[in-house]
Amino acid sequence: MSGRHHHHHTKGQGREHGHDHDHVPAADFDWDALAAHLEREAELKASAVTAAAHWLRGLTGDGVRRVLDVGSGPGVLAGLLAEAFPAAEVVAVDQSAALLERARTRSGGRLKTRQADLPEEFGKLGEADLIWSANAIHHLGDQQTALTGLAGLLRPGGVLAVAERGLPLRYLPRDFGRGTAGFQARLDAAHEAGFSTMRAELPGATEEIEDWPAMLGRAGLTPTGTRTFLIDHPAPLAAPAREHLHAQLGRLHDQLADHLDPQDAATLAALLDEDAPTGILHRPDAFYLSAMTVHTARAAG
Repeated sequence: MSGRHHHHHTKGQGREHGHDHDHVPAADFDWDALAAHLEREAELKASAVTAAAHWLRGLTGDGVRRVLDVGSGPGVLAGLLAEAFPAAEVVAVDQSAALLERARTRSGGRLKTRQADLPEEFGKLGEADLIWSANAIHHLGDQQTALTGLAGLLRPGGVLAVAERGLPLRYLPRDFGRGTAGFQARLDAAHEAGFSTMRAELPGATEEIEDWPAMLGRAGLTPTGTRTFLIDHPAPLAAPAREHLHAQLGRLHDQLADHLDPQDAATLAALLDEDAPTGILHRPDAFYLSAMTVHTARAAG
């Protein structure tokens, strides 16, 4: 529900992925470009999400009949959940009608869709045996209230799985021959400051210690474990991963360039050079390494 974070979000909603269109009229927003960006990102995470889904199968058993992906974007991850739970109705939930249409098209009609503004329209979603939400809750002002709302949709014994944070993306060596070593760590620091600003500006923003298992417990659920899944695409990267990194760095440049020191801003611009061999599109040392952490909890049976 990918603000200034690199994960997708829709206004008042969210999702591992960064588009600031909250103040852009829907008619003017480039939904196709956003969908393509979100799809590339989700496809890079596909093996990790598949592994997480199989873990969730072990937690939920064979009785799952309805799955919600809250903050689904264009439905890549919802499609993976549908593969893991073939007997279930899988519903992609998002604020954006355009992204939900993409989800329907991608899945050939396998996915159901539900358009909803969250958290105001939790009541539109219906009950579920499994609720998945990846990088969406942090785009809602009151995260605890959002978790409690989702928990209230679970059928007896149902599981809520929340993928939040994990480890930041790494894509180049610590010293890659441009500027001062440690560039990505400094970019992370600027990004974290922007993320905190985004959180503070959300409607109903509430400060919360982000202990997700404890928050799930306060939502009335029993925590059932946390696991982290590796996203690992070693060098040399294939073209889709490079194109995604280029787009991601372009977004970070738009958001953070004014907050970086001149040398780091120049390094970021150099990585975006589409023709230079030292740009991210061509570097032989570029890789894609991250981790997705999933927190789970169960409703009383």
